[in-house]
Amino acid sequence: MDNVPVIGVTRCSRLDDYLASIERSGARPRVLEVSESPRTVLQAVDGVLLTGGGDVDPAFYGEARHSSVEDAEPGRDEFEIDLARRAMEQDFPILAICRGAQVLNVAAGGTLVQDIPSAVPSDLAHSITQPKDTIAHAVRIASDSRLHAALGPAVDASCSCRVNSRHHQSVGTLGPKLVASATATDGVIEGIEMPDRSFCVGVQWHPENFWRTGEFRSLFEGFLEAASKK
Repeated sequence: MDNVPVIGVTRCSRLDDYLASIERSGARPRVLEVSESPRTVLQAVDGVLLTGGGDVDPAFYGEARHSSVEDAEPGRDEFEIDLARRAMEQDFPILAICRGAQVLNVAAGGTLVQDIPSAVPSDLAHSITQPKDTIAHAVRIASDSRLHAALGPAVDASCSCRVNSRHHQSVGTLGPKLVASATATDGVIEGIEMPDRSFCVGVQWHPENFWRTGEFRSLFEGFLEAASKK
C-alpha cells in the first residue's frame, strides 16, 4: 500500500463516482474538508482532484453577480482556490472536473461565463442532468494537448470526443499560462490545461460518471500516473 498514490478529493454533495473512479484506477482517495489547511493538505497527498458543485462567487474574479449564480457550500471557494493555486505553483498533479475546472481557471487569474444560456448563442444542451451519463454533445480536443493524450480511445480520428454535460457556467477569459484544450461547437471551452506542468488538466464534463463502463478510465489513469511520480 505504501506505493499507492493518495489523491486529495474536494468534498462535494455527490462524491461516490469520484471516489470509485480513483479507486478503480489504482489510487487511494482522501476526502478533503474546507477546514483543512491547503498547505498541510499538499504535504499529505500526491495529487488533487477538484470536484463539481455550485458556482464560484464572481467576487473572486472581479465581476458583479449574475442572477443565475448558485453558491457552493460555505468555505469551498476560499479553500479550493487556495489549494489550486498552491498545487499549480508546486506542480502537483491536478484533475479538475466541471466546477473544478472553473475553480482552476479562477485560481490561475481567469474569469468565468456566469450563465451560458444568456451569454452564448447556442443550440447545444449544456445542462442535461439525468441520467448522469447521458451523452449531450461532442467536443473537439486539441490534437497536441495533454488532454488528447490522456483521453486515449475516447477521442476519435477527427479529434472529437462525446461527453455528458451538466453546467450552466464555463471558462471565460483564460488564466495566464492556461490554454484551451477542448471546445464545443458553440465555442464554449470544455477543457483547459497548463502545458508546463506535469499534469494540470480541467474538463467541463463529468468523466467520473462513467467509471462502471470505462470510457474515461484512461484520463484518470494518466492523472494517477503523474501522481505516482510525485
